[in-house]
Amino acid sequence: MLLALDTASRQASVALYDEQGVRAETSWYSHDNQTVELMPRVTEMLAQQGVEPAALRGVAVAIGPGSFTGLRIALSVAKGLAVGRGIPVLGIPTLDALAQALVGQRMPLRAILSIGRGRYAITDYRVGRDQWHRTSKDRLATPAEVVAGIRERTLFAGEIDAALRQLIESTLDSAAVLLPAAAHLRRAGYLAELGWQRLVRGDRDDPATLAPIYLHSRSAVEAAAVEPQECA
Repeated sequence: MLLALDTASRQASVALYDEQGVRAETSWYSHDNQTVELMPRVTEMLAQQGVEPAALRGVAVAIGPGSFTGLRIALSVAKGLAVGRGIPVLGIPTLDALAQALVGQRMPLRAILSIGRGRYAITDYRVGRDQWHRTSKDRLATPAEVVAGIRERTLFAGEIDAALRQLIESTLDSAAVLLPAAAHLRRAGYLAELGWQRLVRGDRDDPATLAPIYLHSRSAVEAAAVEPQECA
């Protein structure tokens, strides 16, 4: 059984996954309360599924981009579980997990994450051999930059508020494809799927060196060491 944790933004989510697929999943909108919300959600999910913490074989965690505090919360819990129980921790880029939900699409994808103050993290993808391949690095973007550089019909997905949706539609018209709002929810089940793929290959990250991906100043990154949190 693998546990997946995502508190990269106010869209938070946790999931349990095994060889059969997603066993349980819960997602919620957090008003920056992930510190007090995350472990109760995990504990409740494990109890509902009758899963003891000792049965966990690994823990996958969204490592960014995302909010400075949000990323540290889930990563701290994931490291605590990995160190305390001797199980692998598997860091997954936040926007890769978002893209995983749309792997059946055939057009290029621009994945979007709101990081506050009118800024976004964006990454571009193309499908090849039934999986996404990155065609850009994670990068910071203003709303104007979110719609820049589009040269063909492209799917936009992620944290797209009403103002950004209007800008995308008015600027790009038919060159932009926008799914219904519910389809943009970032779900930990897809994060878990990517984590499980790594787990069965024998991959793991070093809890001592696994770090969040921040798209901010060098000083913020250097201050971002994340210590493991003790977990039951």
